[in-house]
Amino acid sequence: MDIQEFLEQSANLYLPNLSVDIVIIGYEDNQLKCLLLKIGDKWLLPGGYIEKEQSVDAAAKNVLKIRTGLEEPHLKFLSVFGNADRQFGDELKVFFEKKGMPWKADFWTNARFVTLAYYSLVDLEKTHPTLGDIDEAFSWFNFEDLPAMWMDHKTIALEARNRLKGDIQQEHLTYNLLPDEFTMPELHQLHQTILDEQLDRSRFQKKMLASGMFERLPLRQKNTPGRNPYQYRRKSKID
Repeated sequence: MDIQEFLEQSANLYLPNLSVDIVIIGYEDNQLKCLLLKIGDKWLLPGGYIEKEQSVDAAAKNVLKIRTGLEEPHLKFLSVFGNADRQFGDELKVFFEKKGMPWKADFWTNARFVTLAYYSLVDLEKTHPTLGDIDEAFSWFNFEDLPAMWMDHKTIALEARNRLKGDIQQEHLTYNLLPDEFTMPELHQLHQTILDEQLDRSRFQKKMLASGMFERLPLRQKNTPGRNPYQYRRKSKID
């Protein structure tokens, strides 16, 4: 169905006043980046609604698959966001009027929505972002330089960035941001970027190897001078 039909006829397909939004995090050039979509003159997080016969996790996984093309992406629940004035009606009205599209104040999407937010760590090189029916563009933004965003989406993005700092000190997650094969110096630099602090390299490597999660691969042939660090990969990828 087209956008007009969706707005007028699909309210009975979804749980009322609930949505999911996902902070999709990638890593490139020693920077953490966030995938955003553009509607009008502002940007927002990828998100969607929850079908009445669908679990919340399934809805989030579906959004992530559609937006990145990844079949089995990392996904972690972040938090609930539900300020009393949390609704997109005013922004959507401006957008539709600029596009010359019919607008009604009683569209179900104009109601107050509580969102269930997740974050996902992805290998940026493996993602294939796609646009929805009203998205005008997509782009990866450094968390230190996020653009103007719809409603509370910047707050959600920065909350995910901050949560990641704590989560990686409790469990091993960061390999999701790297290619299947990586070096310990690359993993070390990634952790320093996330934590925004210097880490002792020797101690870090011992800690990672002691986890038992990573398998060392044979040295690759190298034609340039200098050290040739071992490649590693997560063991579960070959089990």
